[in-house]
Amino acid sequence: MSLEEAARQLKMAGHDAQVAFDCVGLGELDRAQEHAVTLRAAADAAEVALTQALKDLTPEQAQVEGERAITALEDA
Repeated sequence: MSLEEAARQLKMAGHDAQVAFDCVGLGELDRAQEHAVTLRAAADAAEVALTQALKDLTPEQAQVEGERAITALEDA
């Protein structure tokens, strides 16, 4: 998994966290729970990608790949 995938998963987790939060405020607990589960899955996937990146990339490579990942997400 790439840093681009890690960034994408973290962005998805953030979105699901916000939706879950909003659903709690609306009293839609079933929807809140569903989004909490999906945010956890996305966060776990990001953690796996980041753990692998720590093993595979030098700090310099991580900086270049991280910048590329963020730019790619902003362009999408």
